[in-house]
Amino acid sequence: MAAVNQRGDSPAKANGHAINLQNLQRDSFGYFIHEVNEANGLVRDKTQDDWPASIAAVGMALTVYTIGVERGFMTRAAAVKRTLTTLRFFAASEQSESRDATGYKGFYYHFIDMENGKRAWDCELSSIDTALLIAGMRASHSYFTSGSPEENEIRELAEMLYRRVDWQWMLGQSKLICHGWKPEQGFLQFHWEGYDEALILYVLALGSPTFPIGPESYAQWTATYEWKTVYGIDFLYAGPLFIHQMSHLWLDFRGIQDDYMRAHDSDYFENSRRATQVQQQYAIHNPMGFEQYGELCWGVTASDGPGNIVKKIKGVERQFYDYIARGAPYGPDDGTLAPWAVAACLPFAPEIVLPTIEHFQRLRLHEVNPYGFKASFSPTFHACPQDRHKSGWVSQHHFGINEGPTVIMIDNHLHDFLWALMRQCPYLQNGLRRAGFRGGWLDAIADTTTTESKA
Repeated sequence: MAAVNQRGDSPAKANGHAINLQNLQRDSFGYFIHEVNEANGLVRDKTQDDWPASIAAVGMALTVYTIGVERGFMTRAAAVKRTLTTLRFFAASEQSESRDATGYKGFYYHFIDMENGKRAWDCELSSIDTALLIAGMRASHSYFTSGSPEENEIRELAEMLYRRVDWQWMLGQSKLICHGWKPEQGFLQFHWEGYDEALILYVLALGSPTFPIGPESYAQWTATYEWKTVYGIDFLYAGPLFIHQMSHLWLDFRGIQDDYMRAHDSDYFENSRRATQVQQQYAIHNPMGFEQYGELCWGVTASDGPGNIVKKIKGVERQFYDYIARGAPYGPDDGTLAPWAVAACLPFAPEIVLPTIEHFQRLRLHEVNPYGFKASFSPTFHACPQDRHKSGWVSQHHFGINEGPTVIMIDNHLHDFLWALMRQCPYLQNGLRRAGFRGGWLDAIADTTTTESKA
């Protein structure tokens, strides 16, 4: 079973040295202040000119604004203004089968134009990215409760936007939720199966007050899981580190279990702790002989990369990749690591994360850099001499879906603020219960509700 989360104050300690987590959190928070169209609240997917917005990054923005108020990074008035602008945009945006719409059936396209919100790149109507957007809206709904006209409107819009999502439609002809839909071809051929970041998606879909999917869909999803033993560690397997983090941004899985985790005497929080340990062990064993991998240098996940290049390095022919979902220990892996993904593991295993963050700081991956650590780096890939960094190739860009988890998981580790906020959301409670979750805080809330109703 999961141990009680280890917590510390900022600055935290690693090897006797201070690591100011609040500074790292503040730097990453800056992405959601500056990479935003203030006229509509849309957030740029990454720091590249003329790049579209990511709806997942918008969901993270809505979430981090609540944290920003709590930590003094922005005023409540500024957060209300940003949040209301964003929700008004999505409420008024076109929902239709048009190729240029912003969404359809309550779902939204993965990438949309920063200025007008129209679909970008002929991308898919994304079930998972819509779920991350809706999760951010639920955070806004739970936080802005002052009763002012503006905060009342935030709650009304967030409620309407969640109720509008037709989760049943996204099943298509399957019990499993589909990855997405395109107006040119209909539903995509892939559905969410195998353990992945879709846990938050299934919980939101199960908890919907208007178009809920049935518990049988969740049962069919967990039936596709794979339990593995890697480096002597037993856990529910997924290779990329982000899978073990994404749903945990909003959902506190400590001490609550579904049927699958009950059968393995574990929970999803404990599972993420073990997955974090596997990542470190993979780097220590370093089966492919990548440079700098080790106890203090790990973190394989979906990330930017040097590019689709084959290059001979120290007599070994290496295949490198652009942006892909890298995984450990079974790959793909090209020697590219993501410091943000390590920082987002703080709640799970601070005893190995804090020393690694300190090591990344010594590598100066955060210097001359407005948003904390660079997105990723590859010590194995060496660029041309004039551009060479001592850590090899370093990504030129920052990504909203990297910065969001950094802000949120540092806060969950230090303050338990967002988890506590989301534990109070009745729709999430209902979704978890319909998925079969019991125990811990979920039962405690049910007991409290029963006691209050009897009183």
